Amino acid sequence: MTKISIHEVTKRYADHTALDRLCIDIPAQCIYGLLGPNGAGKTTLIRILNQITAPDSGEVLINGEKLNQKHIVRIGYLPEERGLYKKMKVGEQAVYLAELKGIRKAEAQKRLKTWFEKFEISGWWDKKVEELSKGMQQKIQFITPVIHEPEILIFDEPFSGFDPINANLLKESILELRDKGATILLSTHNMASVEELCDSITLINKGKSILQGKVGDIKRQHDTHQREIVVRCDDFNKLMSVADAYNNLKVEHTDQPDETKLTLYSDSPNEMLGQLLQIGQLVSFKEVLPSMNDIFIREVQTQNQAT
Repeated sequence: MTKISIHEVTKRYADHTALDRLCIDIPAQCIYGLLGPNGAGKTTLIRILNQITAPDSGEVLINGEKLNQKHIVRIGYLPEERGLYKKMKVGEQAVYLAELKGIRKAEAQKRLKTWFEKFEISGWWDKKVEELSKGMQQKIQFITPVIHEPEILIFDEPFSGFDPINANLLKESILELRDKGATILLSTHNMASVEELCDSITLINKGKSILQGKVGDIKRQHDTHQREIVVRCDDFNKLMSVADAYNNLKVEHTDQPDETKLTLYSDSPNEMLGQLLQIGQLVSFKEVLPSMNDIFIREVQTQNQAT
């Protein structure tokens, strides 16, 4: 089922086309990555989804219905540029923001206290925001757009400012929100997070979609046939006599005695494996798919060179 349908959306600013007939279908209850270099059009699309601005042409549908004012309350948005009232107490401010989303005060306090306990910030309820570290403030910023349990969540660079432990806590929370039914649009330059979290992605460059699909499928489509083989062999000369017969091969020693790692670029490594087994013991064999970071760079550079 499609939750958000972005159909032929175009947005221009003076002589600059920010989005050029962009089409994306985002399934319900998934984490969808919105990727692209700076200036690609991601922020413009997010502004359209939040009804901060409107497209010049095309349309956005939510559950098959054209985007309109009533959808605002169904969307939770964490912008890249954060902002809290510095002089206001943390708990008071969080309750106020929840009430703006239509939650009664008692219910807001109950939900917030659950989140504060989860994020280990209960002791800061009566502190002013300005007394919090940047990381603590970031936690409050994450909680406020999710507290009303919206159908759609838009996170723009949500991991900015978090240490690895708290970033992991945030990732777990995002996965839980998806599992509870939320559709999550994740805009980030952190490709490791994309690989860990995203079900599917769209890569935008110069206002156009240049790559779409499930993360696993995209990695398979960009397979370079890199294979890593680790062999235990006490006669390195014999090992090299096998290796020398192959092109595109890298040989490295490992930390273990008599173990060697061979990196081969081939879609049919069986012949080499057979030869290696005759002179030693196979420790491991794995295919190495390209990272989303590598794919991102390659696709953007290819399009830039073509235009």
